[in-house]
Amino acid sequence: MAVEVGDIAPDFELKDQHGTPVRLSGFRGDKNVVLVFYPLAFSGVCTGELCQIRDELPTLGGEDVQVLAVSVDSMFALRAWAEQERYEFPLLSDFWPHGGTAQRYGVFDAERGLATRGTFIIDTQGVVRWKVENAIPDARDFGEYRKALAEL
Repeated sequence: MAVEVGDIAPDFELKDQHGTPVRLSGFRGDKNVVLVFYPLAFSGVCTGELCQIRDELPTLGGEDVQVLAVSVDSMFALRAWAEQERYEFPLLSDFWPHGGTAQRYGVFDAERGLATRGTFIIDTQGVVRWKVENAIPDARDFGEYRKALAEL
């Protein structure tokens, strides 16, 4: 079942690249969340997208915006990738149950066993205000994130 604009975002808790639990609802009342699902760490399109987020994060809304990036990779793979690429935002491991969070959001490709390129912008009240899902080989348009956040 896909999550749609206007829905309350399903809560989840996943470990980040350092093993620290991160709960979506922990940002309620405080920050808008850009929830970015991506297929796999170390892949070309994913690296490009997350490097763009890393480089342009300060222009997305500053302290009022939290990026959470989610893949089925293990915490250990995410840590190595974050260190290599200098990602400072949380990379969350949806490793087990395998892709469970991506499935709840409707962005899991069961045949391939990984998330598609789904993005959800969630406001401070936990409501999904914008979403996009791209095919696995197709990078997302970063300008659309900025536009959606400006409308909050």
